Amino acid sequence: MTVTQNIEPGLDVIFPPSNLESDEPPLESSLHLQQMLLLIQCLNWWWRDINKINNYFVGGNMTVYYSPRQIKTKDFRGPDFFLVLDTENRDRNSWVVWEEDGKYPNLIIELLSPSTASTDKGLKKQIYQDIFRTPEYFWFNPQNLEFAGFILFGGTYQPIEPNPQGLLWSQQLNLYLGVHDGKLRYFLPEGQLMLTPEEYGVEATQRAEQQAQLTEAATKRAERLAAKLRELNIDPDIL
Repeated sequence: MTVTQNIEPGLDVIFPPSNLESDEPPLESSLHLQQMLLLIQCLNWWWRDINKINNYFVGGNMTVYYSPRQIKTKDFRGPDFFLVLDTENRDRNSWVVWEEDGKYPNLIIELLSPSTASTDKGLKKQIYQDIFRTPEYFWFNPQNLEFAGFILFGGTYQPIEPNPQGLLWSQQLNLYLGVHDGKLRYFLPEGQLMLTPEEYGVEATQRAEQQAQLTEAATKRAERLAAKLRELNIDPDIL
């Protein structure tokens, strides 16, 4: 996307796409990396066959550049996970707001750690609220399982109240978020856990195996019945 900026009246200067690289440090631990990949993988899996496939972008540990003056050395943040709706689904090196029609993330999730928790709960939350105007912000600690969510209401983040299962509803995702087996996971509107592609494959295989076992057991019962009827000189075909 080409960016045009008016410098003087009647004079437009055209800036080529910057192709800015992401400039984020590695995630804190393998737990943080696994959690980020889980969120990305499951969302792409869930949205694979619906209209959203071509109009969203999901990023992980990727720099968001948002300088009003388009300066790449200032005004940037790197959410651990973020989602942008109503945009082109394509590969990017980073998210550059001025090259994306001014779009900021619709949803952000930060993965807390001892070195980042205070910033994630303080400065970043303030930036996401006041500058990004991101409608929903969540944080999760993969180590102690601390989990919280906020929705932008009247210009200020308000806590999202959990449902009876302890799940937090996301309007942006049209899904719940909640902790399951030590991981932050998606849950369907009805409350069921969204399976990963691997879990779905395992579950489908288990169902097929169970059906095969039931079919085999029914066949053996029919064979035993037929054998018993023959012992009694009764033709099984007349039953």
